[in-house]
Amino acid sequence: MGMYLASPLRGVLLMVAFCILAPLLDASSKLATTAIPVGQITAMRFVFQGACMLPVILIMRLNWRAAPGDLGLLLARAICLMLSTYCFVASVQFMPIADSIAIVFVMPFILMFLGKIIFGNPIGQTRIIASIVGFGGALLVIQPSLDHYGLVALFPLGCALTFSFYEMATQAMSNRVHPVTMQLHTSLAGMLICLPLLWLFNGTGIAELDPVQPDALNWLWLFGVGFWAAVSHLCMTVAMKYAPAATLAPLHYLELPMAVFLGYAIWGTFPNGLTWAGIALIVGSGLYIIRHEHRQAQRHPMPSPLPNEAI
Repeated sequence: MGMYLASPLRGVLLMVAFCILAPLLDASSKLATTAIPVGQITAMRFVFQGACMLPVILIMRLNWRAAPGDLGLLLARAICLMLSTYCFVASVQFMPIADSIAIVFVMPFILMFLGKIIFGNPIGQTRIIASIVGFGGALLVIQPSLDHYGLVALFPLGCALTFSFYEMATQAMSNRVHPVTMQLHTSLAGMLICLPLLWLFNGTGIAELDPVQPDALNWLWLFGVGFWAAVSHLCMTVAMKYAPAATLAPLHYLELPMAVFLGYAIWGTFPNGLTWAGIALIVGSGLYIIRHEHRQAQRHPMPSPLPNEAI
């Protein structure tokens, strides 16, 4: 813990910066969906994020090579991030950003159950109750969205599930691969998967996958997707050098006010009363899970499945 306590305030400020910048990635994605297929936005995230991370690798003089034994996990990590990005972009194409993020925030509960399955972490009755309450909050957000937007309202749940597996792969490699290097390899693997798929679906007429030629404004939105992903995740990565995950994890919920602000400022959308009630349940039970996991980790040290990265 000593390495964290040297400058916890710096870690908190960097995580706050992440929470401000990450919704700009979501806003760029939503703006791009007016003219660009979801699959193409997903691919361009990896392209521009990789282009932004490469100079960081060179400046920090990090070893960019990956051990052969990690290639499978790096590929799995990229596939999970690709699927989670696709699901989230598909959701914000129709839904307000704040509603989508609120549903995605059931992720701590999914991570808790995956931690039990993969790492053998105990769950207990109180955590199950908190998970039920949090999922009930998600249903409050989903219900009006499902009535209004249809099955697309379920995409954020797919994002939460696939991003949880992404977190599991991240945790499995966290002690062997530098986080910045890991981000570069994820971007490269994502490009190797997505770009051939775009070529394969070119001219098929499938709206979500058939690529188009963006105009100047949409190139700006596509660049914003990759740029804000790289910058926000870099802030989060550096933040974890100064403060422990248990201190930083609750701050992820600060993404919601920024998402609400952007949604209102750009599209004039504002969550209704039922959505706010769902958000309150998700945030409250999520904070309880985070606090409970932190206390359990102090009593019984073990790998923690708490989220350390966001969309």
